[in-house]
Parts: sequence; C-alpha cells; structure tokens
Amino acid sequence: MAAATADYKLFTPLKLGDDLELKNRIVFGPLSRGRANADRVPSENNEIYYEQRAGAGLIISEATAISEQAYGWYRAAACYNDAHVEGWKRVTERVHKKGGKIFLQMWHMGRQSHSSFNPKGEIVSASALRLERGHTRDANYQSQDYETP
Repeated sequence: MAAATADYKLFTPLKLGDDLELKNRIVFGPLSRGRANADRVPSENNEIYYEQRAGAGLIISEATAISEQAYGWYRAAACYNDAHVEGWKRVTERVHKKGGKIFLQMWHMGRQSHSSFNPKGEIVSASALRLERGHTRDANYQSQDYETP
C-alpha cells in the first residue's frame, strides 16, 4: 500500500538554526518575473505571485537590485529606498499570512547591465572588461550588445 503524501519526509517541517522552522522542505527558487512598477516597487502582481507560492516551506525572491547602480533588468524589483521596502513588506505579509517564509535575493547586475538604467549613464562593475558574447536589454526592453563598463 502506498504511503499517504503527508507521510513523505518532503512534507515534514525542517528547523534551520535556532530561529527558523519551515513548514515543509520545499524551496521555491528565484525566478525574475519583471512585474515591479516603473519605480521598481513590487506591485500587486508581485504580491499575488508570491502569495500563491506560499505553500512552499521557503520562497527565495526574484533577483532584487540593492542600489540604483545595481539595477539593470526591465521591471525587476529593487530594495534600496523606503517605497521598495514597503512594497516588499506587503509581499512578505501576504506570504506570512499563508504560513510561508520568504528570503530576499539581493542582486547587482554589474557588467551585464545597460547604461540606460543608470541616471548617470554608467555601468558599475567589479570588472572593466566588456562581455563579448550575448546581449542585454536596455531600459526600453530593446536588445543591445553589452557595453564596456
């Protein structure tokens, strides 16, 4: 006779350290959704998206820009000003109401970014070398060759 799904270890709680217990062992990995508003604040679409996935024991958010210089993905969310923080609080509250946990994936695009995302027209990167293959998207979601930082 097959075991009931509830008997699977995957669906049992998992304690991580002293302060974090997940309701199950399912982790929802980060996927960039491009649903933030034009000011990079998580939108209601972000709230709904993460709330719908709160059945996972842990959600790792989409890549989230940590500064204006770090930004470089069309409609990606950010977390470097009060409006961004408030947007992520709304997301977090909805996830918590469903019994889920969420971690924020912090992100800096580096040399993969496009200068159109930066008010100073710069690409901030640890490397001054241009990526030779592939492409990126600009602030208007147009495909562009990589630039030299």
